[in-house]
Amino acid sequence: MVQDRELIQIVDAAIAEAARKSGAWVVCRAGCAECCMGPFPITQLDAERLRGGFAELERRDPERAGRVRRRAAQARERMVDFPGDPLTGVLDDDEESEERFAAFADEEPCPALDPDTLTCDLYDARPITCRIFGPAVRSGGDVLGVCELNYVGATDEQIAACQVDVDPRGLEDELLNGDTRQTIVAFALKG
Repeated sequence: MVQDRELIQIVDAAIAEAARKSGAWVVCRAGCAECCMGPFPITQLDAERLRGGFAELERRDPERAGRVRRRAAQARERMVDFPGDPLTGVLDDDEESEERFAAFADEEPCPALDPDTLTCDLYDARPITCRIFGPAVRSGGDVLGVCELNYVGATDEQIAACQVDVDPRGLEDELLNGDTRQTIVAFALKG
């Protein structure tokens, strides 16, 4: 998808700018996996990108892809109280389900996370949430994704000075075209 690649370029450029503005305040690095614990909702666009990245991984490195597939299947098996449809992986969209999701599987590692290296096996295809988590960003006027390990000792004003808009044109919403269905990584990778 050409437009999805454009979205990724816009988001990645914004995050690079946020990291540049933040300097030493941002301590994100390979091997730090704090943000990879606990499932989080992703869009259908993210799920499609993940599946494409997984298919590419299967072609390049079938053994590693097999490990990701097993981790995803094991994660789904452990999610006995999944707040959505366990067949489709689509999360329920109501207030009660949102409350259930908030406490759901907090310690469950993302299936794309390699437990030995603590790096993402699907890094190039990762969801927007993963791309924007860490530095101070704005999306639709809201502050999102500031990792608690970043900006230690910074004032609110210093953090605000580092913020960037990740998708100022609203391309992600345009690409979603009203599709509000969300899922999680373990179900996006369901065979």
